[in-house]
Amino acid sequence: MVNLQVSAAASYNTPLTPLKGEIDRASATISRAALAQGAICNLDKPEGWTSFDVVNKLRGASRIKKVGHAGTLDPFATGVLLICFASATKQVESLMKLEKEYEGTLVLGVDTDSHDVTGKIINQQAVPALTQTEIAPAVQKYVGEIMQVPPMFSALKKEGRRLYDLARAGESVELEPRAVTIHAIELLRVNLPELTLRVTCSRGTYIRALARDLGKDFGCGAYLKTLRRTRIGEYRSAQSLTVAQFVERLTD
Repeated sequence: MVNLQVSAAASYNTPLTPLKGEIDRASATISRAALAQGAICNLDKPEGWTSFDVVNKLRGASRIKKVGHAGTLDPFATGVLLICFASATKQVESLMKLEKEYEGTLVLGVDTDSHDVTGKIINQQAVPALTQTEIAPAVQKYVGEIMQVPPMFSALKKEGRRLYDLARAGESVELEPRAVTIHAIELLRVNLPELTLRVTCSRGTYIRALARDLGKDFGCGAYLKTLRRTRIGEYRSAQSLTVAQFVERLTD
């Protein structure tokens, strides 16, 4: 299996198939024949694309029918998106279990229906004059195993229907909290009304929901303005290929 990044995924303690070779960002070419044998590609998802947009683009460019991704990113988000080709699609479930790292900026004082920048504003309030010493403990209380209510605008299902379909239809449903684990939160910047965080977490954690909950704690609401996934396991954004780089380097 080919690993399309600088560091081999096999060095990370995961149940992945041993690698047959590596292709990194500096590689001049990416062989379609190598992809057909099974490969995991560390892609940098561009803003405005869905995860399936990336899959479809790479499927067409590579001419390989069996292509999938290991962990959805919202259209407004950027960063590491692992694309699996051919036999490597069997690794999707293992890859999805890996620890994730994100950097995100949230805006206090505004609530949106999707809890992110793409949503409709539903409430606005004055932002209190918070200090870093007040913000830090409020953020750190979310470290550990927590019960998190997922966003209504999400791909999760309720009685067989996607939550985002229910939300768009104006249907209100009661969502059950789910256990997720946040391993660490770093407060990178405070520039009110904006806070920038680095979050290391388990599968199933919604950073949009974390922004929503912090907004409630501060009594003014909040939404997620930007989100970048900087790491999945040992797959890092610094090693990611852009979609354009991937396409340009393809050879038969």
